[in-house]
Amino acid sequence: MDHRIHQLPHQHALNVTAPVRKPNSTPTVSFKDVLTEQTGLKISKHASERLQERNITINEKQWEQIGDKVKEAKSKGITDSLVLTDQAALLVSAKNNTVVTAMNRQEASSRIFTNINGTILLDN
Repeated sequence: MDHRIHQLPHQHALNVTAPVRKPNSTPTVSFKDVLTEQTGLKISKHASERLQERNITINEKQWEQIGDKVKEAKSKGITDSLVLTDQAALLVSAKNNTVVTAMNRQEASSRIFTNINGTILLDN
């Protein structure tokens, strides 16, 4: 067996150019992205549709408060919670930090909520 080191012929590096990207004239940032960045909460597609079709508006301060309470609930072992605000009822997966669905308080008053192990009440 030959224990000497042999030089390999030089391989030429491929000259690959990166594709040229055209800069966007305006960066698009969605509300969902900002919310996730600020509170750690994500909004599912289903919940986003329900918020829109039911005309439920939750301001930034309330989203921050919901995010803080969901984190607190998660630290106490809660995985799925019902969040009640003055105008909305949100089902939130604390395990995934995701708002699963939303309804206004009038709809929520006659409902039975199952598969939750915690409730968060927010007074405004």
